[in-house]
Amino acid sequence: MVVAERKPLLGHLSGEEMVLSSLGKKVSEEIKRIPEYEGASAIEICNYVVMPDHIHILLRIHERLPQHLGRYVGWFKLQCADLYKIEKADSSSQPLGDVPPSKIRLFAPEYHARPLTKHGQLQRMIAYIKDNPKRLAMKRANPDLFRIQEEIEYKGMRMRVMGNRFLFDYPDKAVLQCSRSMTQEEIGARKEECLAAAENGTVFVSAAISEGEKQICRALREGGYPIIILLAEGFPKEGHPHYSYYKPSGVYFEACATGRLLLIEPDEANFENPEIVAQITAKTGEIPHSAKRWRFVAMNAIAEEIAGVVPNMGQKGKA
Repeated sequence: MVVAERKPLLGHLSGEEMVLSSLGKKVSEEIKRIPEYEGASAIEICNYVVMPDHIHILLRIHERLPQHLGRYVGWFKLQCADLYKIEKADSSSQPLGDVPPSKIRLFAPEYHARPLTKHGQLQRMIAYIKDNPKRLAMKRANPDLFRIQEEIEYKGMRMRVMGNRFLFDYPDKAVLQCSRSMTQEEIGARKEECLAAAENGTVFVSAAISEGEKQICRALREGGYPIIILLAEGFPKEGHPHYSYYKPSGVYFEACATGRLLLIEPDEANFENPEIVAQITAKTGEIPHSAKRWRFVAMNAIAEEIAGVVPNMGQKGKA
């Protein structure tokens, strides 16, 4: 959950460590008291982090709660609002002013809850919470790499990008595509081929749609190799509340901070480019442009354009 208006009231970053403010320390203590709320004994605080303008809390629910989780979150926010009122009343630098005490809130009304239901999610979330201060330090140290760059043009295609634009200039680029029908053994063999090519300087371009593509992209990222990813969902639009705070997901964050990642959101006009449409039609036939299959093939066709692949030949050309 985030502090109202994203005000950095809970502390500041020193290097890669959080230094909590007086209010931040009180909020930290209140997090620990959540299991003491009425009916909350089944809630265990597994991990948490207090950041300058937001907090993450990892909860384990041991049995059905008598109230909806949102009720306990609401109680927590009310307690924190009271702490904030006391802090403001005692601080000459944060006077109450004309705001009625009943209207003072520390946290924004909404909060984001994510149930962890898949294998490996728990350990990834623990690592994400632990590394939150480090991630913020990396983002602040490399602001240009984490800025959504609007109206970029490359090879006649318009797009929005984030990350290292110099990856466009690599002379040896190749498209990473894997059929959904590939077996795990075939994916493993393709992964070894891609890792060997990456070791020799190839930068792969992928929409990372199929399971094989996702696995190989992860292997490339973990191997420290640069990669260009086309985003199916894209970035938040300018003016959206999350626009300024968008950052790559955990698996790609460090790659972005170290200049080894370029994220691309193709402009919608690219999907109606006659050359792209001709490539897609040759592969899919006359299917509706609104179909997921058409969209996925279009993403791969755009990846081929970016990589400089000669259509229908599967060979790399000059970028």
